[in-house]
Amino acid sequence: MAKFRLFISSVQSEFASERRKLCDYIRQDALLGQMFVPFLFENLPAEDQNVQEAYLSEAARSDVYIGLFGEKYGYEDEQGVSPTEREFDAATQNSRYRLVFIKNVAKRNPKEQQLIAKTEESVVRKTFDSYEQLQLAVYAALVRFLEVKEIVRISPFDASINENASLADIDLEKVRSFVNLAKAKRDYKLTLEKDGLLSILVSMDLATEDGRVTNSALLLFGRNPQHFFRPSEVKCAQFYGVDVQKPAPFYQVFGGTIFEMCDQAVTFVMSHIDARIGNHSSEDDGVEYELPVSAVHEAIVNAIVHRDYTSNASVQVMLFRDRLEIWNPGRLPIGLTTDKLKVKHKSIPVNPILAHPAYLAGYIERLGTGTKDLVEACLAKGLKAPEFIEDEDFCTIIWRSTGATVEKTTEKITEKTTEKTTEKTTEKTTEKILKAIMANPYITMNELANICNLTTDGIYWNIKKMKSQGLLTRIGPDRGGYWKVNDKNN
Repeated sequence: MAKFRLFISSVQSEFASERRKLCDYIRQDALLGQMFVPFLFENLPAEDQNVQEAYLSEAARSDVYIGLFGEKYGYEDEQGVSPTEREFDAATQNSRYRLVFIKNVAKRNPKEQQLIAKTEESVVRKTFDSYEQLQLAVYAALVRFLEVKEIVRISPFDASINENASLADIDLEKVRSFVNLAKAKRDYKLTLEKDGLLSILVSMDLATEDGRVTNSALLLFGRNPQHFFRPSEVKCAQFYGVDVQKPAPFYQVFGGTIFEMCDQAVTFVMSHIDARIGNHSSEDDGVEYELPVSAVHEAIVNAIVHRDYTSNASVQVMLFRDRLEIWNPGRLPIGLTTDKLKVKHKSIPVNPILAHPAYLAGYIERLGTGTKDLVEACLAKGLKAPEFIEDEDFCTIIWRSTGATVEKTTEKITEKTTEKTTEKTTEKTTEKILKAIMANPYITMNELANICNLTTDGIYWNIKKMKSQGLLTRIGPDRGGYWKVNDKNN
């Protein structure tokens, strides 16, 4: 099948970087690269041909027209019309499939504003602030084009509309928590009160204008994501030796949204490794863990966000005496290798629609440095270099320091505690609660109950006792606050 010709139109001087990046992205993407041939006027070879005729001819015969509109209107011909507007008119007159993306700017040329108003009559438009938002919007729009043409009957998983779900399956409070986090991390502008749920979802290509939601929306903000995608859960296990043992001494299965599963899996690992109270310059407010929290977080988030969600397998997190293994279904995108992961590389998300909100919430970066930072964090800790293995699935191995003697935080704290505990408040339960809170100060009572294998009433009782002993302090309100483990030496 011949590839679709795609014409990218804009004021060249204003969008030089975006045009080049977008062209390279489309050519290299596993799906789009097979379906589209992007065209930039600056790549047209020098020929004995009128310049205006050349670009208008290309716009007229391309299958898809992409217009990037911003601040400038551009050079005007004798009739006072810019090449960008001429190209849009040529695409319109020849009934080309048109996509218009408008950059949010403080001030706009009056003629550019008139051109944008002109497109409103017949073209669905999308606004953007950064190149990352533009790339995501173009990806989603081109996937929709392929669906309209019935070239692909099943969209990429993250971009697909879930016909069995609706806006009623989205948890408003989870979206609210995300909005607050995204505002703090990335200066996210939209709010539920001002813009509404649908506008927020549509802005991230998680829903259509008529309220149909994507698979990504359910995984990110669903009331019960595993109702729709049972294998999306994360299985965590701890083994005392270096091999898999059945049954596992500690085994938990976590569900919920992408964000909840990431937090729960990280908490599981950090609460089952050694830690000690260090100086307050350490990465976790004075708590020094055997493994770098940033490395554990990066590996687990990558496994959950970049996995193959069409697979029936689940993400597996396995903690052995000498190593941490994180397995996820799927393989690296075309263009990436396990060796490239150890150095700075291009960011090529497997699930771009799913990855964008994870970026906004600060869970991932878009610089291609995440795995490189993971390696450097482990080496800085004096650990053996992590390994990346690509077989039928993908695995990250973080090696533990088996020869080091690490003082446990909870041992140090309990030595300083003179008040006796009751039978319910055992040393083992106290240790589990303290480790879990040190790994995630925002952990919920339900999550603590799962970790300690207690009821929520049991957790409340233990927490109350530990607060009275001076082991814990609550910072802020019950909803929205966090826990602080007190260093009794200070």
